[in-house]
Amino acid sequence: MRLSTLVLSLSTALAAMPALAANDSYALQCGQLFDARAGKVLGPHTIIVRAGKVAEVAAGATDSAGLPRIDLSGHTCTPGWTDLHVHLGSQSSPQSYTEGFRLDEVDFAFRSVGFANKTLMAGFTSVRDLGGEVSPHLRDAINQGLVDGPRIWAAGKSIATTGGHADPTNGYNDALSHLIGPPGPTEGVINSIDDARQAVRQRYKEGSDVIKITATGGVLSYAKSGDAPQFTVEEVKAIVDTAKDYGYRVAAHAHGEEGMKRAVLGGVTSIEHGTYMSPEVMSLMKQHGTWYVPTIYAGRFVADKARIDGYFPEVVRPKAIRIGALIQDTAGRAYKNGVKIAFGTDMGVGPHGDNAREFIYMTEAGIPATVALQAATIRAAEVLGVDDQGVIEVGKRADIVAVPGNPVEDISAVMKVDFVMKDGKVYRQPGSQPAQASAAL
Repeated sequence: MRLSTLVLSLSTALAAMPALAANDSYALQCGQLFDARAGKVLGPHTIIVRAGKVAEVAAGATDSAGLPRIDLSGHTCTPGWTDLHVHLGSQSSPQSYTEGFRLDEVDFAFRSVGFANKTLMAGFTSVRDLGGEVSPHLRDAINQGLVDGPRIWAAGKSIATTGGHADPTNGYNDALSHLIGPPGPTEGVINSIDDARQAVRQRYKEGSDVIKITATGGVLSYAKSGDAPQFTVEEVKAIVDTAKDYGYRVAAHAHGEEGMKRAVLGGVTSIEHGTYMSPEVMSLMKQHGTWYVPTIYAGRFVADKARIDGYFPEVVRPKAIRIGALIQDTAGRAYKNGVKIAFGTDMGVGPHGDNAREFIYMTEAGIPATVALQAATIRAAEVLGVDDQGVIEVGKRADIVAVPGNPVEDISAVMKVDFVMKDGKVYRQPGSQPAQASAAL
């Protein structure tokens, strides 16, 4: 991984797209303003930005005090969006299952630079990268200004059990498995409480910001079950308790009911996917204050691609068809039952840069547009445990996105982002090249 970091650092001056402006103060004239705290759209507002922070928010088109003025009068300004479930080091394709044997870490590092840029240009100023060894290094390169991309909370290697969803040796033949040997806590694979603690400490050593566990089987892993539980409650508690020592929160990938129960009882912060979420699980989540990150996009994407011969291995196809199609309905039921919902896509399964389509899928599931927008702003900040973003208020980070029209009245407006500011720096403004999702996979 040191080699990929070096190449990423040396190459990014050529690979990165420069920001569109270098000033540190602006007056943004917004036609409307989404108040994420109240969950409603307000009338015209002027936002004064200085030194990366929101300095003033005033109703109407106020005097810009000589600052560079950006006309967003035909737009709704919202806080920068956060996607709580991405994988910036990869992107699904029919070749994904062989690329790990053919490509080097530097190849994935180069790809991640483009994926990060597409994500930022689509309006996502922050992400939680839940699994991928490239992401901590990409985070550092972005923070150092070497590449353009969203603010990253990086999990690094996900923690799994032997044969579980994030066991890196799944699908290896016997000769290769015996040659490499069984993976352990260093590789993020555990089989005991002591292993669990060691795996978290290893993630700390490697510079992770958050811990990801795979509490059940997964759809895209080279294994038969997509929903069987894969940790004991005691192992989950050991992970969560050790994570707290380092100030980490824990996200749990989970499709099956029993695995979700164990994860919630073990104290995780969020359940990701949640396909077979039962009323009992929903009740437990409300009791424990557990967040739900649905990732409807990924479910729909894999269910669709599973119908194409050769896109996924045969062991994956039935899981993708069966599980993927259910997530949107689960999200709707969870909302109606009062489960706390935050925004995530599992992008990397689908093409990076198309993240905002999740808003549309959320509203199709019966989640109001205002709630969907809150899920990607103030609620996402709550999941991350930060209070300096997710709202447009004085003293907060100047992360601001603008879309034409009113996304509460027409949610498809989220696909037309043409202004992106992160930490007071303008990366995209009206008239610049629109962000594009990657070509068909």
